[in-house]
Amino acid sequence: MNLSKASTALLALTLSLAACAPASLLNATISRDGLTITHDVTYGPAPREKLDIYRPANTAPVPVIVFFYGGSWNSGSKAMYPFVAATLAREGFAVVVPDYRLYPQVRFPGFLEDCARSVAWTQAHMAMFGGDPNRLFLMGHSAGAYNALMLALDPHYLAQAGTSRDSIAGVIGLAGPYDFLPITGADVKPIFATVGDGPASQPITYVDGHAPPLLLLAGADDKTVFPRNTLSLAKSVRAHGGQVTDKIYPGIAHIGLVIAIAPLFQARAPVLRDVVAFLRAHRLAGAGAKPAG
Repeated sequence: MNLSKASTALLALTLSLAACAPASLLNATISRDGLTITHDVTYGPAPREKLDIYRPANTAPVPVIVFFYGGSWNSGSKAMYPFVAATLAREGFAVVVPDYRLYPQVRFPGFLEDCARSVAWTQAHMAMFGGDPNRLFLMGHSAGAYNALMLALDPHYLAQAGTSRDSIAGVIGLAGPYDFLPITGADVKPIFATVGDGPASQPITYVDGHAPPLLLLAGADDKTVFPRNTLSLAKSVRAHGGQVTDKIYPGIAHIGLVIAIAPLFQARAPVLRDVVAFLRAHRLAGAGAKPAG
């Protein structure tokens, strides 16, 4: 869809004013031409344990991204993220977007267990949907970045689901909360009531140098999840000898980071370029291995 400069400016203004409207507005601008999209595939017994799959049509098996959305672990839907999934699919990847149970239905670590099950399902079944399960990446924004990094750093979640973090080729975190003790938000405290302010809820607790390669991105103007989370985790990974690339984009806030993936807003920050470069650098490396050359 082509928009005039005036229409683009109006959309940008609307996005800045409406906290929950950006996804629906952006999705209205996204073409699905040339993509094969499968909705509501079941990966577990709970009603929310369903996922959508976006992939290039009529291609050989392609690398796979499992994308976890954010929403403070108490909101969100896979239906909100075609602007991410379709854009990445056009870059030559199969993209899986799972729903997962949210608070108050579950508390920590219930949503992580769902995410781990969705990864195990993807590895077992994506070959039937044109994906290469041997080239599997995790990616997430905000709370979804937390989910992705917890699966990569604490190996017991994927092991419990019947797979291994060694099968993950790389992990991308966008504006994730990785080191956020003490928990002060009134909406977040009950979600982590099972562990309180203990370190068990923090991705940084589990850094051991053996995680898959990481790409950690954040906006310098993020006041929702401060970029120190990204900097702190990256510093710890390096100190333990792990592979990590981190980048802070000037002038970008929390929602703006993920919106920059959409075609209309890619000029704001090179988020898509950096994500795709990371994916392509590691897609031929094999799960858990360093890229050649």
